[in-house]
Amino acid sequence: MKSLSHLRRYRILLASASPRRRELLERLSVDFEIAVWWEVDESYPDEMPVDDVAAYLSRKKADAYKIDIADDELVITADTVVINNGAVLGKPQSATEAIEMLRSLSGHTHKVITGVTITTRQKQVTFSAVTEVEFATLDDIEIADYVETFKPLDKAGAYGIQEWIGCIGVKNINGSFYNVMGLPLHRLYSELKSF
Repeated sequence: MKSLSHLRRYRILLASASPRRRELLERLSVDFEIAVWWEVDESYPDEMPVDDVAAYLSRKKADAYKIDIADDELVITADTVVINNGAVLGKPQSATEAIEMLRSLSGHTHKVITGVTITTRQKQVTFSAVTEVEFATLDDIEIADYVETFKPLDKAGAYGIQEWIGCIGVKNINGSFYNVMGLPLHRLYSELKSF
């Protein structure tokens, strides 16, 4: 894209194991490669405001790459969290935990925050995007069917808005749909355009 032609001098690397983030970044028509994935401790300080966690974790992931980044490389890292009743819901560790998470979201509105960090040797920019998601009331059979069929253990809050649960369970969203999928495309495009 001509609007992002100034980025051609960089080898753009997406440092994410998420297939959804890969798919989303492709939609921006940006040439990129997948960086070798490094496991990063995703803990954060207990006293940190929950709205700051996603940005903090995306920076923490970026810092793991910053040591080895080449002069011509630009690395994109991201982290998505679901916040419900003031608590961060990460990725469930089991089907039972996924069911409990979805029960807690059922009939309520929660926030999805994705933090993104763009890093080169010379510069680093971090931002986050917030989307409010209102869930319909889901019954136990719907929740159990979704968890058994889609196995959402790799998703913050135990759901993918682009999957069946989003079709039947999401009543309303206020903010970016793509943010809920894991990458706020409009904001990322704007940041890359001005980077």
